[in-house]
Amino acid sequence: MKADDRRSESEDTLAPGGYDAELRDHTRVLLCACDIQPDDHVVDIGCGAGQTTREAARAARTGSAYGVDISAPAIARARDLARVASLENLTFDHADAQVHRFRQGHFDLAISRFGTMFFDDPIAAFANIGRALRPAGRLVMVVWQSGERNEWDVAIRRALAGSDRALTATTGPDPFALADPSTVRRVLDAAGFVDITFADVDEPVHYGPDVDTALDWVRGFSCTGEISRRLAPDAAARATQRLRRELSAHLTDDGVRFDSRAWLVTARRVGDHRESTGHADGP
Repeated sequence: MKADDRRSESEDTLAPGGYDAELRDHTRVLLCACDIQPDDHVVDIGCGAGQTTREAARAARTGSAYGVDISAPAIARARDLARVASLENLTFDHADAQVHRFRQGHFDLAISRFGTMFFDDPIAAFANIGRALRPAGRLVMVVWQSGERNEWDVAIRRALAGSDRALTATTGPDPFALADPSTVRRVLDAAGFVDITFADVDEPVHYGPDVDTALDWVRGFSCTGEISRRLAPDAAARATQRLRRELSAHLTDDGVRFDSRAWLVTARRVGDHRESTGHADGP
């Protein structure tokens, strides 16, 4: 799935207020938890422009890293950046991880930085990912906790809606679909995973070095655009001013920051070595 469905597919995620900059602290937490070994084969689900996949390839220097994402522009960008980095053990595919025919039993580790919350059928998706893992292969992913625990979501919606709280309801993909640990346990258990653990990740998101950069970034979120489109032009202008004030209130020496809460979820695939490792469409 797409790494972040809040954004349009044409974004440059390496911009000063871009996706990789926004999640720099979460990336550090994820990669530390992954503990990628030199000979590991790693699949990155919802890889976006491939920052986490490139880091995986560098760590798995005698193994490999493979990134998939449903956004074609993101994959094109990921391939360009991989060529610049001269990483030969790295490949990408434009693919939906829910249905993509991965090479079965091939990967030691599946990772994801906020790339698993938007599946139409989460059980089917994680079962498909599980089949790509070797027996006892690991899953390590970061997902958002509930919206009310994420200051960025509360503040942005409050600023855009003003006094009309009804405007905050949106109809697009839900970035908080995996916020409830009991739901995640049920999904992963049904998909064939065991040893499921959750660790609280209390790290900020970074929206840019200044208010103008942050405003440009946040206005590109899908929920922001959906709410703004419901407003008359003058109301939309007032909402933008409220949003600017909210971002200004969060300007620090380290840029515009908001508190956020996420789960670091780890699990292990069940299975035995009698399962097929036949080739499919993946590497």
